[in-house]
Amino acid sequence: MGDLLNTVLLVEVFVTLFVIMDPVGTVPIFLSLTGGRSAASARRAAWQAVTVSFLVISLFAFFGQQILEYLHISLPALQGAGGLLLLLVALELLTDNEQEPAAAAGANVALVPLGTPLLAGPGAIVAVMLFVQQIGDVADFVAVSLGVVLVHVSLWAAMRYSLPILRVIRESGVLLITRIAGLLLSAIAVQLVADSVRAFIAGEG
Repeated sequence: MGDLLNTVLLVEVFVTLFVIMDPVGTVPIFLSLTGGRSAASARRAAWQAVTVSFLVISLFAFFGQQILEYLHISLPALQGAGGLLLLLVALELLTDNEQEPAAAAGANVALVPLGTPLLAGPGAIVAVMLFVQQIGDVADFVAVSLGVVLVHVSLWAAMRYSLPILRVIRESGVLLITRIAGLLLSAIAVQLVADSVRAFIAGEG
């Protein structure tokens, strides 16, 4: 088994991405964004968001460094852009206009902000790019790949089984969760922008 799978690296990848992508913390945001939707629509948004996140993470895992270099984009710039986008979403959740984006039909909510930048955000992208640089053989490749897959399975399960909670808490509970989610998202966004500015000042951008 050791020749086919680097267990230590697998655990490191899974734990790191689990903390960064935070399946448990995604639940209130998912509920707030899908509160006005049917159960089938919310379930569809859950797997679509996870699919988008997995595709984005995989794309940057294989071609991230080349993409950023070709576009002359630094990692701090990517981080700052993700933070600003999340801040816009947070402001919508904190005001009385939050139902408009949540109620919009289609997969837009699953694509943005759920799939990216909430799940496949700058932190997760950078972490995966760093883990890819550690790959030295097949066992390392399998470990990184499996770790990414397992985290996305966890994300899907967290959002998929948050739907029974939605039926229990009803509209008043969704409103409360929406405000809390907006506050948490705004804090995450400000932290991303602050880290980006700090990196630019340090000369990393």
